[in-house]
Amino acid sequence: MNNKTIPYKIFSVFNHLFMFFICVVVLYPYLNVLAVALNDNANTITSGLTLWPQSFTLANFETMLSDPQIWRATQITLMRIFLGVPLGLIIVFFGSYALSKNYLPGRRVMVFILLVPMYISAGLIPTFILYSEIGLLNNFWVYVLPVGFNFFFFVLLRTYMYSIPQSLEESAKIDGANDFIIMIRIYLPLCVPIIVTLILFSTINHWNDWVTTLYFVRNVNLSTLAFELQRVLREQDRIVRLIQEAIMQGMLPPTQTVGTSAGLRNAQIIITTLPIIAVYPFLQKYFIHGMMVGSVKE
Repeated sequence: MNNKTIPYKIFSVFNHLFMFFICVVVLYPYLNVLAVALNDNANTITSGLTLWPQSFTLANFETMLSDPQIWRATQITLMRIFLGVPLGLIIVFFGSYALSKNYLPGRRVMVFILLVPMYISAGLIPTFILYSEIGLLNNFWVYVLPVGFNFFFFVLLRTYMYSIPQSLEESAKIDGANDFIIMIRIYLPLCVPIIVTLILFSTINHWNDWVTTLYFVRNVNLSTLAFELQRVLREQDRIVRLIQEAIMQGMLPPTQTVGTSAGLRNAQIIITTLPIIAVYPFLQKYFIHGMMVGSVKE
């Protein structure tokens, strides 16, 4: 087949132009966020949309990272990731393997029981009372134990296990292997793509969660990074308003400037997304494979 024909050349040109357009659409917002985060405070409002800072400064990042509580919150967030992600995956993996077996008595009833809380929730107040009774309020384990089981992860992993040929399990049983050996030696290696995908999902959930701290934690030493960044941003908005009012009343000179809320907000976006962006390229091939679960039927 001759790939140098005129229709092919036209298609190739339009294909490259289309892909270039997609790259611009994807990269431009993030580059603009980075430019605003690195831009000088007084120049942010007048600079508009740009791909590079008009007046380079690190003041917004220094404001966000100068608080020692931010570093303590980062440690708490990393601890909940290192403990919560493995614990959740172990629970989901064991449950998915057991409930993927048609010969398990009461399998459908157990799946239904796990499904109900996904659609019917008691609400915030009963949850708060429950956590208070079992000692999870102002406790680090409130970040780990309540989210130990994720039904969505369970569905993805069990669906992936259904795609594994039953002949592998039958052959292993003929050789004398029990269910535990089959699960560890056969299913676990074959489920690596979906497991890595769930690791990425779970890590993002733990990294971005700030609502748990807001509702159930009052100890400042147990605050997470996402919550602390929200707190700093709210305080900065208040400081900006106070300084603007002081300038209007003549109490401060008009040249008085502080980190703008826009600059701090963009610096917050960079801080919270950069670790995930740095890790994603190493997990991309597993992520794509894992997201193909259930898309092809044979």
